[in-house]
Amino acid sequence: MAKIARALLSVTDKTGLAGFAKVLAGLGVELISTGGTAKLLREAGLAVKDVSEVTGFPEMLDGRVKTIHPRVAGGVLAMRSKPEHMAAIAEHGIPAIDMVVVNLYQFEKVAAREGVSREELIENIDIGGPTMIRAAAKNWQDVAVVTSAGDYQALAAELQATGGELSEATHWRLMVSAFELTASYDRAIAAKLRSLDAAPEELPLVLDLKLPLKMGLRYGENPHQKAALYGTGESGIAGARQLQGKELSYNNLVDLDAAWQLIQEFDATACAIIKHTNPCGCAEGATVVAAYQRALEADPISAFGGVLAFNRTVDGAAATEVAKLFTEAIAAPGYTDEALAVFAAKKNLRLLEVGAGGVGEAVVKSISGGVLVQSADTARLDRAKAAVRSQRQPTEEEWRALEFGWKVVKHVKSNAIVYARAGQLVSSGAGQMSRVDSVKVGALKAVLPLKGTVLASDAFFPFPDGVVEAAAHGITAVIHPGGSVKDAEVIAKADELGLVVVLTGVRHFRH
Repeated sequence: MAKIARALLSVTDKTGLAGFAKVLAGLGVELISTGGTAKLLREAGLAVKDVSEVTGFPEMLDGRVKTIHPRVAGGVLAMRSKPEHMAAIAEHGIPAIDMVVVNLYQFEKVAAREGVSREELIENIDIGGPTMIRAAAKNWQDVAVVTSAGDYQALAAELQATGGELSEATHWRLMVSAFELTASYDRAIAAKLRSLDAAPEELPLVLDLKLPLKMGLRYGENPHQKAALYGTGESGIAGARQLQGKELSYNNLVDLDAAWQLIQEFDATACAIIKHTNPCGCAEGATVVAAYQRALEADPISAFGGVLAFNRTVDGAAATEVAKLFTEAIAAPGYTDEALAVFAAKKNLRLLEVGAGGVGEAVVKSISGGVLVQSADTARLDRAKAAVRSQRQPTEEEWRALEFGWKVVKHVKSNAIVYARAGQLVSSGAGQMSRVDSVKVGALKAVLPLKGTVLASDAFFPFPDGVVEAAAHGITAVIHPGGSVKDAEVIAKADELGLVVVLTGVRHFRH
């Protein structure tokens, strides 16, 4: 690769640019620039040639036309290995440009603003920047295309070590990054403009996912499967900050996300314990430690080796109790210094500090030949809209238990059954092929007494047998969506057994 003699610099994000330009100038590189970038470089004491001096044409149309000119494009696109190219630019007095340092108008930042107008969106679509980037990337062997301020330090070090040259591998890496940037930029523009004409509840006509690699994983669900985590957000599990412990596994992340989504259902202080994506414990409490202790009571055997989530900062008292149990990972919005000191003794325990949110996004699942997309299940129970269909009305205590059970059953794999008291999961039956079997499994696994609990079901009861089975274990009330052709038969049986029946009209299947 030849020594870099001339560089074009024109950036929106000017972070670190002056320092990088000083390195270039120190190596004898001629600097060509535009508008605000040129002003910044001059203020840094650098000699800069305006692009208008190269083109012989002034910047015009409010800056829309600056670098789109044969005397710039020719200098970028001329292949040094082709004598006819070099003769052509020499004939027209076009200087060869060996480096292009360009980043783009921040369209996505503008697009994210509330109430942004169509005109403002259009005005923030960069034209010259992508043109220069693509031209330089196309001629990657001869032109280094720099699109990220994050590359300045490494490039400066390489240039200084070689006296002004960059390796072929560096040129190639920069080229790939450049095309990734322009592809991402165009996708963001198309998606935003398309969304202007779509109803808010509509799914996109084209599913366009751009998720950078966040971390490689040792393997997937099993050692013979490859896996990695991709994501852009800083909230939720994918955006969490790991404070200690072993590296996260694929299964850890799946379980942590299940725990985090469940814990977001609660406004009161709460704890969720997840094993293989299903809740084996969940409870509210006056304190963090109380919530944990009540959650653990439901199934301490299954909780062994599970993952935990809290919706409050974990304090020393809670950490001391949690440390008594072997736990794979914990997700919480924060940890006190005392809690961190307690957990430090358990070096393999993975601690995640999770930013608020991360729930309510689209759900994407791959199938053979494609992907399925659905909006997230964010439905919550409104007591005023629920229908009490039994002869007996629920007591206030039963209402609280029914509301709690309905929150939890949404996060249990179908067919899903939850036995609950007010503020506490008592037992759950998950993933059975028949609903009555889920009722039986939930009762079989129960550690705490079932007498006086309520039953939540993610979907309707197709027959009265599930309610009969649950009543045999002492439940007092049932909540489910309704909608079966045998609803009346099920309700009649519940009345016969003295049970409350609340129908929500909302199903919570989770496959």
